[in-house]
Amino acid sequence: MRWTTVAVLAVVAAGCSDLREFRGEWRGPRVGDAPIVKVGVRDGAYAQLTIEDIDAHGLRARLSIEGVVEDGLVESLPGAEADALADMTFAGSPLRVYLAFVAIPDGGGEALALIALYDDHRIEARVLRGGATPLYAIFALTETVP
Repeated sequence: MRWTTVAVLAVVAAGCSDLREFRGEWRGPRVGDAPIVKVGVRDGAYAQLTIEDIDAHGLRARLSIEGVVEDGLVESLPGAEADALADMTFAGSPLRVYLAFVAIPDGGGEALALIALYDDHRIEARVLRGGATPLYAIFALTETVP
């Protein structure tokens, strides 16, 4: 085995290890003051994300947003994980972004959940949905200490 192959495998393994550190409970407020980024979620709302399983290939978690959803299953989409979307990034350069859906019990259907992990050990969760009952909210989550 060549040294470069070993180095690449070590980086991949370290990345997986880092992602597993995100398991657990995360909580934080809705952020953003512009009306366009606070649709369908009340001011002052908090979200809680409990990450049950996570690695470079997927995420399984539970999401609660005050007044919107309680303990909704969030599971990344296998197709997105196998596609170029798995490498999606945006401002702030997240380590990893997962695309998933969460059932919202208001009759408006599921919402897309974008879960972005950052190297400074924080998470941004975006929940969005179009249609007759739109949602758009961004939550800045920090790990809760047991």
